[in-house]
Amino acid sequence: MTVTSKQRAYLRGLAAGIDTIFQLGKGGISEAMLRQIENALEARELIKLRVLDNAEYMPREAAEEVAASIDGVLLVTVIGTKFVLYRPSSKEKNRKIDLSQIK
Repeated sequence: MTVTSKQRAYLRGLAAGIDTIFQLGKGGISEAMLRQIENALEARELIKLRVLDNAEYMPREAAEEVAASIDGVLLVTVIGTKFVLYRPSSKEKNRKIDLSQIK
């Protein structure tokens, strides 16, 4: 998925108003967690995750690994211990975020 810098900035702005819904800790990134993240992306499209201090990953490493493990996911940003992922819903009727209007 390719997005423009304006679209990425728009997604960052939307992410500022959402709460963190997943935390990655010493358990690492498991298949079960990836399934939960995928389900959350399907329902919400834009999610924020946090990497705890006791995690075996640095925030950027964790963000890149999660994004690479789930098809069609865009890593929007990594700031401090938090990162934001975006993937449009696979069902057209469930889509909440329309990037086509932002050029």
